[in-house]
Amino acid sequence: METLENVEFRGLRVGDEAFDEKIVTLEDVQTFAKVTGDHNPVHLDEDYAKDTMFKKCIAHGMLSAGLISKVIGTQLPGYGTIYLGQTLNFKKPVYIGDTITTVVSIKKINPEKKILILDTYCKNQKDKVVLEGEATVMLTD
Repeated sequence: METLENVEFRGLRVGDEAFDEKIVTLEDVQTFAKVTGDHNPVHLDEDYAKDTMFKKCIAHGMLSAGLISKVIGTQLPGYGTIYLGQTLNFKKPVYIGDTITTVVSIKKINPEKKILILDTYCKNQKDKVVLEGEATVMLTD
């Protein structure tokens, strides 16, 4: 497990950015389905998925949203961050085998309340945005 350190609020600036990259695997999708109970066949059944508009299985949208949570909780702002809200706009499907780059950047800072507004998005290996939104988070110290 990684060692995480609290980020000092006064060190954060509008425009600060962090990112992470992950290849979405079949195991990721199966594990997400098991944990959440979302066994929608568009995620798990190739025979079913081939007759949909996607033509093959897609990852759960919330799996990509979880990648945003990872960056927020481990990088920017990092350890000790509490989610207050998140908007999500799903733009394109994520397929098994896609490489997803998650980007989080500071949009606004409220130093009195230690609250940040963050721009969040995920893009695939073709540089196409698959998910975008805005997060509101609070630092705990």
